[in-house]
Amino acid sequence: MPEPVVGTPNSEFYQLESGVKRDVKLRHVVESQQFTVPLLMELFDRARGMERVVARGGSLDYQNRIMATLFYAPSTRTRFSFEAAMHRLGGRVLSTEHAHAFSSEIDAEQVEDSIRIIGGYADVIVIRHHQEGGAKRAAEVSTVPVINAGDGNGGQHPTQALLDLYTIFRERPLNGLSVAIIGDLEKGRTARSLAYLLAKFERVRMFFVSPPELQMRRDILEYLDEHGVHYEMESDLNRVIGEVDVVYQTQIRPERARIVNRQQFAIDSTVVRRMKTEALILHPLPRTVELDKSVDDDPRALYFRQARNGLYVRMALLTMVLENR
Repeated sequence: MPEPVVGTPNSEFYQLESGVKRDVKLRHVVESQQFTVPLLMELFDRARGMERVVARGGSLDYQNRIMATLFYAPSTRTRFSFEAAMHRLGGRVLSTEHAHAFSSEIDAEQVEDSIRIIGGYADVIVIRHHQEGGAKRAAEVSTVPVINAGDGNGGQHPTQALLDLYTIFRERPLNGLSVAIIGDLEKGRTARSLAYLLAKFERVRMFFVSPPELQMRRDILEYLDEHGVHYEMESDLNRVIGEVDVVYQTQIRPERARIVNRQQFAIDSTVVRRMKTEALILHPLPRTVELDKSVDDDPRALYFRQARNGLYVRMALLTMVLENR
């Protein structure tokens, strides 16, 4: 048997730089609300460790573990990111990006039955479901950890939000941030999940920039009100672009174009010139017209680094759920 690139679970690979102790075991990853600040700090410590692991060529520590990626809705970036994460950990992958086309799904097999069966083949299941709440339904019956890779329109995408937050964390303190979240917020899974995470930190201010028809839904706003988090609803990007620390641009899908003039909420070189010198530009990708390629060379544009950070965060998440198996 080949020697692992890194050591046993007691090696540097698993040591937490901050000394933070976990306050709860991580069984499933279904929604952003389940993460506490200590748990986030542990995840981020591990993610930094994964940067070193990848630089060394990976690990063999999980060579006897199997991950199943069950995608009822397509997402090549998310699926590749999870599969690369498992391979970098030494594990193996069972994969489909067209679960809705399975003969069992055509015959109306329920997701619960599929999860019960696949849980007998794999040690962890990563699911993207076309219905909001699909990941929660899967987790309720699964005998192995379930990770939500995005569910429905207007559901959640917690692992994307975690890598978004990690990208910001690597650049500046999270307490006291001002963040503009721009685009289709009504159905924006990534925006919704990120808002939940940002709310866990002190003195955070959020600006939801969108036309009224696509604004953040009441459930998020009520959560922020409950937790005393400052937010403002805004329909004019120009009013906030010069005062925020982070610009989080999200995709406005072509089918929603009839509701909004997408260019009115787009980031280009003209808009960037009005931003703070040290502001950060993030986008979960893929992009359309809402983020111009002229921004790519700006040192504040972090979206490709953001995508790369997804590998490290998802590696860290996999170790956290698998160590409890």
